[in-house]
Amino acid sequence: MKVSVKKISEITGFSPATVSNALNYKRGVNAETSAHILKVAKDLGYFDENHITKVKFVMFKRNGIVVEDTPFFPAMISGVEQECRTCGMEMSLCDLDRRHHDFKEQAKWLMNDKAAAVILLGTEMIDEDIDLIRGITSPFIVIDYWREDMSFDAMLINNADSARMATEYLIANGHREIGYLRGSFRIKPFRSRFVGYQTALQKASISLQKNYIVNLSPTMDGACADMRAYLAKKPELPTAFFADNDMIALGAMKAMRECGIRVPEDVSVVGFDDLTFSSISDPPLTTLRVPKREMGRATVRRLRDMIKDKDDTKLKIQMCTQFVERDSVRRI
Repeated sequence: MKVSVKKISEITGFSPATVSNALNYKRGVNAETSAHILKVAKDLGYFDENHITKVKFVMFKRNGIVVEDTPFFPAMISGVEQECRTCGMEMSLCDLDRRHHDFKEQAKWLMNDKAAAVILLGTEMIDEDIDLIRGITSPFIVIDYWREDMSFDAMLINNADSARMATEYLIANGHREIGYLRGSFRIKPFRSRFVGYQTALQKASISLQKNYIVNLSPTMDGACADMRAYLAKKPELPTAFFADNDMIALGAMKAMRECGIRVPEDVSVVGFDDLTFSSISDPPLTTLRVPKREMGRATVRRLRDMIKDKDDTKLKIQMCTQFVERDSVRRI
């Protein structure tokens, strides 16, 4: 028998009218009160999750700098769509843009649809966006973002270990002066990659040289312009750079080429992601391949298990990368 509004009212101590308004996402209910009511309702089984046959892939945008105009995410979305079909579920793609005036209303509608589960692409999320997740009544999993309290399921890239491996590759090729092409928008994955870069240097007893850290826009054109401005100052360059991602690496390589700096003869570069055009850049980029399509498929499989088994265990799943050796690194 379905749990009644009256039962939820008795347990929470709020009036049936308040409970009803919260369950129907109407205005006028305090956010904290609403979150508490929704959690109790979910715990009591008020929302029947067994009949969910739809998945909303919600692409969160804080400013769009990282998730727009990149071939990385379409491959992941393709994997989500393929696995949804395999599981007999329907997928819809939705944008949730923090810049829009009705952002809060959009979020409420997208995240609390009783008929759909949610995959939230949280690449551009920062910690102050955590309110997005609180109070979600649908089964959901977040890609590319996590919290230290791990209060939700997350599908992540093994960022720190991958960046450490890339930096160790540079060290194994004789490089001791290794810089960092740092994405200026500090998303969680970039922060973890910096940790991996630092770890590799520390293990090799190599001092981190702050003058070798270059802040670049995470778009290819932006990274090129920023790198061009940096090189105009005639700085001392390291023998190699590790970049937060391929977009940054390729933009920086273009600027270096324009300024007469040869890759890899003068400066070696390693990227992260293995975008489709990284293999045809000049020179082809050494990078870390993220299994983008499989990451999408694995996310759907985890979500399906959550729906089917009503599994409340929280998992932090990390996908390992594959190192792809090309021509952008010189052995010293």
